[in-house]
Amino acid sequence: MKSIILAAGEGRRLRPLTENNPKCMVNLFGKSLLQRQIEVMKSCGIDEIVIVTGYKSEMIKFPDIHYVRNENYEYTNMVKTLFCAKKELVGNIIISYGDIIYEKSVLQKLINAKTDISVIIDKNWKMYWNERFENPLNDAESLKINAEGNISEIGQCVNSFDDIQGQYIGLMKFNYNGTEILKQFYDNCKNNSKNGLNVLNSTIPFEKSYMTDLLQGLINAGHTLKPLMINGGWLELDTIEDYKLYQEMYKKNRLCKFINLEK
Repeated sequence: MKSIILAAGEGRRLRPLTENNPKCMVNLFGKSLLQRQIEVMKSCGIDEIVIVTGYKSEMIKFPDIHYVRNENYEYTNMVKTLFCAKKELVGNIIISYGDIIYEKSVLQKLINAKTDISVIIDKNWKMYWNERFENPLNDAESLKINAEGNISEIGQCVNSFDDIQGQYIGLMKFNYNGTEILKQFYDNCKNNSKNGLNVLNSTIPFEKSYMTDLLQGLINAGHTLKPLMINGGWLELDTIEDYKLYQEMYKKNRLCKFINLEK
């Protein structure tokens, strides 16, 4: 099993913590986000880990890790970052954002998944978002599951909680044929976007496509994305407000309502 961690981002909303460090190297409860991910991955038997770096890549130094750099990280987004490591997309692949941490049980559930494309979805998202945002709908994205139990919509702006059956956390697996489906679909979208129209998201250049644009594109093309439902067990560090909130919850022993750092 191989994992690819997307860790090219600068993390401007985490300043001043990211003035001299990439987002993924911010220290949270004594360890960087990347260190926590690597430890969990290795504890689950994943020993082939690829990190796609970008901003201040020289600050990311872990032994026995393969590194790929997104040289254009300032002008691109998650999809481009992933495909900087296209040569690594072979076989069974776990893909993780670099700004999250999660319990071992969350990753193990993904490792055990047998479907071609599996996506971790948090059913307990609303309580978590209520802690982080005055109005959760300002940040939450759509997530709909159809009658067959597959994801039918992901990553769209929402005006109602009715459009949200969970939240995508930035952790997924492409299994067996799923990896080949992913690469072929990306190549087709890239070729079709050469005329200036981004087929994944017409409002932005192809190079700036979000991962949810890619996932929704796969759905629209008829591919099956299976949700793997969890009830918490993870954290996203996106803003300085997140950081302050987590530090305060940690001091008051309230963080366990969302994640157990010992698991």
